[in-house]
Amino acid sequence: MTPSAKGHLAMLAVSMLVAGSFSLGAQAANAIDPAVLNAVRFVIAATVIGVAALATTGLPREAFRAPWRYVALGGTFAIYFVLMFEGLKTAAPISAAAVFTLTPVMAAGFGWLLLRQVTTPRMALALSIGAAGALWVIFRADLAALRAFQIGQGEVIYFVGCTAHAIYTPMVRKLNRGEPAVVFTFGMLVAGAVLLTGYAWRDIVATDWAALPGIVWVTLIYVALFASSATFVLLQFATLHLPSAKVMAYTYLTPSWVILWEIAFGNGVPPVLVLGGVGLTMVALALLLRDETLPMREQKPAPAR
Repeated sequence: MTPSAKGHLAMLAVSMLVAGSFSLGAQAANAIDPAVLNAVRFVIAATVIGVAALATTGLPREAFRAPWRYVALGGTFAIYFVLMFEGLKTAAPISAAAVFTLTPVMAAGFGWLLLRQVTTPRMALALSIGAAGALWVIFRADLAALRAFQIGQGEVIYFVGCTAHAIYTPMVRKLNRGEPAVVFTFGMLVAGAVLLTGYAWRDIVATDWAALPGIVWVTLIYVALFASSATFVLLQFATLHLPSAKVMAYTYLTPSWVILWEIAFGNGVPPVLVLGGVGLTMVALALLLRDETLPMREQKPAPAR
């Protein structure tokens, strides 16, 4: 198997693992405060990534200069995760996953504002198609609801969280000063853990941990180890072997994976009309996975300088 093929396989695994957090999160969201759950999640993930950093690159002191960068990134990502679980209190997992597919569109906008990154015409078309498919799912294929822009409170809350996620993506590139990715992620997770623990300390102390239902513990371990730590390792591998546009493209698989997770949990299949929106996200995926580069014989030589 080629490195590129392994990169695609890694991203397939990432999209599947991320999708699981929607289905599990919807079952646990009303049983524990979202800030409390994510405070513990950040602590566990920071511990795992910290051990991984010590075993590989180490944690050099110079990597922690300008610690405000980690605070900004950790706070932004903490907002995303807390609002995700807050939204899942009322939003259906498939609808929330569709909201998540709007993130690449917003990330492209913030990428231009912060880094002046330019989106190619085909990428813009793919993002537009993906956004249309996401809206079709969010409004449950109801044209009347779409015209009236009637959207659930959970989806609105999660959309705000996805805005934070979209800002986070270009911020990482802007604020990184050459630190290894594993070290940079460790700093972000530690900052997020400190911020969330401070914010939710009273609720953490007041939580009756022994009385929490089993689904909360399953969700907590899953999101900390699989939807955070494992996906980080896989993402790192994929970004070394695939263009960033292709890595981003796998976001559009999330609603399809969530449907499979929901079927596995016995929650049934969504209406056929809703599946049409999922189909549009798959078209967006296909467009983004196409090679952006021309064959060498078709490239024009660079002008002499």
